[in-house]
Amino acid sequence: MYQRILVPIDGSTTSTRALQEAIKLAAGKAQLRLAYVIEEVLSLDAEGFALIDYSALQEAVRHTGERALAQAAEIVRQSGMTPETALLDVSDKRVASVIDAEAQDWKADLIVIGTHGRSGLSRLLLGSVAQDVARRASVPVLLVRAE
Repeated sequence: MYQRILVPIDGSTTSTRALQEAIKLAAGKAQLRLAYVIEEVLSLDAEGFALIDYSALQEAVRHTGERALAQAAEIVRQSGMTPETALLDVSDKRVASVIDAEAQDWKADLIVIGTHGRSGLSRLLLGSVAQDVARRASVPVLLVRAE
């Protein structure tokens, strides 16, 4: 049914659960593309923050993304499939917009993304990338809830 499935990951157990659903949907026949979005580390000019090495911090964020992609790719390989991976930079855009742009550029049929199921104040403060993706996406989105 689906030929190209995009799976945004963040290294969480919820994104791993979404990846497992995507593997089931792919059934060894569809292509899987794993994407990790690197959010920009904003520098603070306030007193006390001058000693922070923001370039090193940004490099650490990139390394975290590379590690999460490698771990997710290994899960896919263990299922007998070969995934594609993408490390995406936000560049002053919303994460959901970056994910949708990747889906369009790669010509995905479906986005499978984990949602942490936050509600109330935590959702207000932390937001929901998954729900933002579902609202903005130009292709169908499957939201996979945390257990």
